[in-house]
Amino acid sequence: MGVVYDLLKDYKIPRMVKIHQKFDTDHIAPEDIPSVIRAKLERPEIAEKFKPGMEIAITVGSRGISNTALVVKSTADWLKERGCTPFVVPAMGSHGNATAEGQERVVRDYGCVPEYTGCEIRSSMETVYIGDTETGRPVYFDKNAYNADGVIVLNRIKAHTDFRGPYESGLMKMLTIGLGKQYGAQCAHADGFGEMHKYVPEYGKAMLKHAPIACGIGLTENAYEETRTIDILTPQEIIDLEPGILAESKKYMARILWDSCDILIVDEMGKNYSGAGMDPNVTGRFQVPYASGGIECKRLMVLDLSEESHGNACGVGMADVTTRRLYDKFDMEATYPNCITNTVVEGMRIPVVMESDKLALQCCIRTAVQIDNDAPRIIRIPDTLHLSDIWISEALLPEALANPNIDVLGEPEEMVFDENGNLF
Repeated sequence: MGVVYDLLKDYKIPRMVKIHQKFDTDHIAPEDIPSVIRAKLERPEIAEKFKPGMEIAITVGSRGISNTALVVKSTADWLKERGCTPFVVPAMGSHGNATAEGQERVVRDYGCVPEYTGCEIRSSMETVYIGDTETGRPVYFDKNAYNADGVIVLNRIKAHTDFRGPYESGLMKMLTIGLGKQYGAQCAHADGFGEMHKYVPEYGKAMLKHAPIACGIGLTENAYEETRTIDILTPQEIIDLEPGILAESKKYMARILWDSCDILIVDEMGKNYSGAGMDPNVTGRFQVPYASGGIECKRLMVLDLSEESHGNACGVGMADVTTRRLYDKFDMEATYPNCITNTVVEGMRIPVVMESDKLALQCCIRTAVQIDNDAPRIIRIPDTLHLSDIWISEALLPEALANPNIDVLGEPEEMVFDENGNLF
């Protein structure tokens, strides 16, 4: 088995307990989403922008946002009733391999296919120069969207993974980074994430001024990845109201109900869970020093890369240890356009690679200093988006039992590995 196996094989793996973390459950039922969207689109300030014969672009990004396809379909149905022709535009900067084909594939993976939404996908990396920001920076915009009679900017509003500001992930960022495509995203990231709190509103406001933005659809989610609120905003309301929606959304983010642990296990990472693969707001591992939060862990290990990420392992560098199977899925052509565009190379580094899940965990136990090796404090999550049902080691059980927001779902049990040392 080799020297690595010999160094690690005697480190005992503790028993684990399944728990349920309780969060606020308020949400909009999927069957109610079409009527909610219809009512908000009928608001006079919004409805007056759409006339018969107009072509309307609806943006779709690269994140795994709940009910995206349903929201697009509901919006497209309403537009067609008014005599408009809606179409989908991928708005994801350099993601999807920074190619038109790759970005269309991402859109389709989220269910936004013409057979369901009723509108075609027009994917291109071509941009047009539409003007300058207030400080004289050139602004570029997706050509297909710019040539439309109107653009509906659709995105989830939530905390960003790499910076803090009045506008983080949301409609302003979808304008600046998403509709800017690769070149526009590169311009906005040119001075690094330390300036993004200034550049997102600066570029976003320029696009609201110079591009045919009709409205924005801002979604927020609860901790169970359910649509919590839907706001349909005029261009001026995007400027005025998005910061308040962002602040409110942060109250309902999923999180781990511990401040610290010895080892955090993430079963799967990927772009469908977070722009950073693993949301630093959960893991506490940030690629840049312009944001903070999440749990404090001595060792972070990640076991696999999602199929939906298409080889993009952006964020893997924040882990200390990973597995051979994740490493083998790491597609540099899919991953590196991200760091080349946003200037952050830290998240693309290769962690220690172990041949199996078991060895990866034993490596973390061995190398996490100043812990109780016989009773390590371990938390295991499926990914950073789904945090309701998770696993904790036996050492954390007393704290779980004392927390009214945690239900213990069973008795401690051994972690079960297959013949290759990987978790079932």
